[in-house]
Amino acid sequence: MSPPKLILYLDIVSPFAYLAYHVIRHSPVFAKCEIEYIPVFLGGIMKACSNTPPIKIKNKGAYMNHERLRWARLFDVPMKETTPPGFPANTLPVQRVLTAVSMLFPQRLAETCDAIYQASFVHHHPVHEQACLSGLLENLHGKDQAQEIIRRSTSDEVKRELTARTDEVISKGSFGLPWYIVTNVEGEVDHFWGFDNIGVVANHLGLEKLESGSTGRDGWRSML
Repeated sequence: MSPPKLILYLDIVSPFAYLAYHVIRHSPVFAKCEIEYIPVFLGGIMKACSNTPPIKIKNKGAYMNHERLRWARLFDVPMKETTPPGFPANTLPVQRVLTAVSMLFPQRLAETCDAIYQASFVHHHPVHEQACLSGLLENLHGKDQAQEIIRRSTSDEVKRELTARTDEVISKGSFGLPWYIVTNVEGEVDHFWGFDNIGVVANHLGLEKLESGSTGRDGWRSML
């Protein structure tokens, strides 16, 4: 019998994709899952779906800022009270870098996401700026690999791949992020949107929630 499988589509710009990524990456709830992270471009999704960014909708932007901090506290996800510099920044270069990493060094994609998410939402470094992004990559991958990642990120091959992945998640129903495609041990496939559905994601996968006293327990209890 195959283990449950979870595909998470993400863009560094989204605080809710960060919340989903951090919980899926670090919570023991998902330890038995086969997990795949796929970088896509949220700006392309929003445009294709004629979706208005929440920050431009009266009252919604303020509410979602409050909500991201509430979820962060409940699930013990490190996140500053204020949003990153330039938020919401154009993350197309960052997403191309992550796509390049997934193609060149797929086994290191998660730790690269770790570094960039932490730099953005915990330390408020301008990861969308070339100098900052290059420095992060060099610290993590070394100078030679970082230069190769940056070089490949500007290639037509990587640009096409990111576009294809973005088109793919749109074709699967996405209108925003985080977007999940989940397959349980019975082979039943479903899709979900938003961090507030992560409890339903876990239910579909047949995963056990955390017990009392565990890190993030309050978050899982709030999903009831």
